[in-house]
Amino acid sequence: MEISVDLNHPDPLFAQLITQIKQAVQRGDLRAGDPLPSIRQLATDLEMNSKTVAKAYRLLERDSIIQTRGYRGTFVHPDAKANSSVDLKAWALQVLGEAIARCREAGVTDSEIRIAIAQILNERTN
Repeated sequence: MEISVDLNHPDPLFAQLITQIKQAVQRGDLRAGDPLPSIRQLATDLEMNSKTVAKAYRLLERDSIIQTRGYRGTFVHPDAKANSSVDLKAWALQVLGEAIARCREAGVTDSEIRIAIAQILNERTN
């Protein structure tokens, strides 16, 4: 599997990594149990910040595409193929879009919606 990032691409680097790893799983280039490079190694290979790679790995682990086994390394999750077709961003956009549409129908202004969303997000992080 070869991963490359494009600094001029509109998607952030971590999103490019996620997309490429998911595509490799879908194509069968990466199979369940296959090892992935360490965060440090991949960051070095791609000449990018290790925090960016760590963010991509965290999100891939959240989505059960990869799994970390302590000091043994990071591997492709057994259910990665099924999970790689799930697009959480698209789902979130759909759910939020529906909620915002309902709010607008009820007469809530966009400013009030933004304030409410910010409040909810702030409550979740505190």
